[in-house]
Amino acid sequence: VGITRPCTKHNYLVKDVKDLARVLYEAFYVARSGRPGPVVVDLPKDVMNTPTDYAALGEVAHKTYRPQIKGDAAKIEEAARLLAEAERPIIYAGGGVINSGPAASEHLLALAKLTGFPVTNTLMALGCYPASDKQFLGMLGMHGTYEANMAMHDCDVMLAVGARFDDRVTGRLADFSPDSKKIHIDVDPSSINKNVMVDVPIIGDAGQALADLVTAWKTLDLKPRSDRVVEWWRQIDQWRGRDSLRYTQGDKAIMPQFALERLQERLATRDSYVTTEVGQHQMWAAQFLKFQEPKRWMTSGGLGTMGYGFPAAMGVQIAHPEALVVCVAGEASFMMNMQELSTIKQYNLPVKVFILNNEYLGMVRQWQEFFHGGRYSESYSSSLPDFIALAESFGIKGMRAKHADEVGPLIDEMIAHDGPVIADVCVEQLANVFPMIPAGAGHHEMKLGAEDGVAPRTEEGMVLV
Repeated sequence: VGITRPCTKHNYLVKDVKDLARVLYEAFYVARSGRPGPVVVDLPKDVMNTPTDYAALGEVAHKTYRPQIKGDAAKIEEAARLLAEAERPIIYAGGGVINSGPAASEHLLALAKLTGFPVTNTLMALGCYPASDKQFLGMLGMHGTYEANMAMHDCDVMLAVGARFDDRVTGRLADFSPDSKKIHIDVDPSSINKNVMVDVPIIGDAGQALADLVTAWKTLDLKPRSDRVVEWWRQIDQWRGRDSLRYTQGDKAIMPQFALERLQERLATRDSYVTTEVGQHQMWAAQFLKFQEPKRWMTSGGLGTMGYGFPAAMGVQIAHPEALVVCVAGEASFMMNMQELSTIKQYNLPVKVFILNNEYLGMVRQWQEFFHGGRYSESYSSSLPDFIALAESFGIKGMRAKHADEVGPLIDEMIAHDGPVIADVCVEQLANVFPMIPAGAGHHEMKLGAEDGVAPRTEEGMVLV
């Protein structure tokens, strides 16, 4: 109990078996309500071994934990009026919109359509706003789009909802959106003014607050400053014209972006879910896979949890047995939990593992290249398994692509196979993730590639575009 206290939302030590049912119900209430978080229930052996009678208790609430769901009405009205006066507005949606439930995404879309304002998402919020919508600027942050980060920097009014202003988004705090008025909606009071001071704090559930904001906008008969917002969109379109996700695909070596674009073409027409591991492949997946609704994207944010994606994919597949579930992985992350091949075979889970194999701990290598003078230390893997042979040893289909023209057919065969698949896609080893905000830089100081002064180089010294 003591050792887990700093890293849990709440914890319990059960000393009497008669308390066990109530504690478990209460633990689920605490874990799921407000800002979701882990709850530990510690069971001593004598409690575990003692028989007891059990009866369903229904909804059980904590004696003192009552998250505030509805935001202050006066603050909601103040926020609505501030948004109506904005000349360069932006809506910044975080993972709290996903956690709030599907209604929150509907209210977010309604607000965006009422106002005509641009919308950007964090890594954890992808899917809470449809990626195909013209008002969507893409993901923001360290590897977000140029237009999203520049719009955040130059905006005059920012609506942040269900987001925590983490360092991957803000970059150097002193230069984060310096001239904007900030509205912050969050169910967790400790997140308000924690990293960034805001002008209009609203404590409440993201979905409820967005619904109330839409209602206030209509009730007050507010209108956006259309003439100024049109000018703002012209500026955003100029930033979009930089095409910050561009890459060059040759005839042979497979660029990871190319492989993910081919995957996206197939996912777009299917009931599909995507999980990822952690690293370069995760960032490329966030950039190139397009999600139209919430809870189709499961990824680890904040803790860098290599090994998350494969077991997450198994859970998603059990929850949605008829859906296509793809785990986008790097070879190193996949090896963290590759023993679970036994599990997907035992339960015949048709999970598709799409490995972008560059034989490196790619993000580690990228940082060693950019910020440590190319002094590579333990980031290259010279003894990887043969992933086809590994899959076949578990009785699972294994596949491999080494050239660009093999990627499309591989994905088609992977999806068509009735059962689990390990697809080993051998990608360009030294490709780097761009755009990129270097550590310690402002979020407007993005590097789009070698031409911006961060020159990725091969071991022979040749510049890699």
